[in-house]
Amino acid sequence: MTDTKITLNNGVVMPSLGLGVFQTPPDVTAAAVEEALRVGYRHIDTAAAYFNEREVGEGIRQSGVPREEVFVETKIWISDYGYDATPHGFEKSAAKLGVDYIDLVLLHQPLPSAFNLTLDAYRALEKLLADGTVRAIGVSNFMPEYLERLLAETSVVPAVNQIELHPYYQHKELQALHAEHGILTQAWSPIGGITSYGGAEKSAFEDPTLLEIGRGHGKSAAQVMLRWHLQQGRSAIPKSVNPERIAENFDVFDFELSGQQLAAIDALDTGVRGGPEADFINLTDHAFPIPEA
Repeated sequence: MTDTKITLNNGVVMPSLGLGVFQTPPDVTAAAVEEALRVGYRHIDTAAAYFNEREVGEGIRQSGVPREEVFVETKIWISDYGYDATPHGFEKSAAKLGVDYIDLVLLHQPLPSAFNLTLDAYRALEKLLADGTVRAIGVSNFMPEYLERLLAETSVVPAVNQIELHPYYQHKELQALHAEHGILTQAWSPIGGITSYGGAEKSAFEDPTLLEIGRGHGKSAAQVMLRWHLQQGRSAIPKSVNPERIAENFDVFDFELSGQQLAAIDALDTGVRGGPEADFINLTDHAFPIPEA
């Protein structure tokens, strides 16, 4: 079983499927990462604000998989935005991860209330990219208005925009904008985990359409959702600390959804997000310090 690869807009090749570690407690992160790499994952997504970068690095080292075979992705938190602050944010992440370079670094939030800081942070990422300590740069949670402003005021087109995306929330307008500019859409909560908590009306894991499609392939609803992402050219980063689920989420390369099945999943879109609106994240309420390495 082999992961598919995606070539980013600067020529860097990235495994399409990664292990996410959002909300993964530090004391179980290393084991989850090590298990994922044992199963066959070669892409790990973390963030400074997850407070588990150090344990991600431990898991990679414990796995025995050579560093150059693992695509490492992290994100700079808003507390470290700015032309001078962002390189230090990168240095903290690299030191915690125990790596000399990071494959993909994203700005975690658009920070609309201080977007000039966001622009300066992105320009700092452009310099890290030019220096070779980062192989690709991008953004996360950028809606069209912020992405278009970033494109107008910076030089390097983001390689990736990581956004909430699952069958119930597909943001087709933003995906179209990504396609227009050669930006890869990367899905967080790709199997609709966010629909299973927080008082959501229905869970994607129990969706009759997804379950029916899964039965036809001998696959779970989660596997169907991941296959849907991959066949439509997206990257997905499902998260789990359960070894069985980690393996199940990677077991999606031996079947193919039909055009009719893809269309049926597309039709599940409700247009309702589960995560916070971008404007909600601001320096007053969310600028906690990222510890030194």
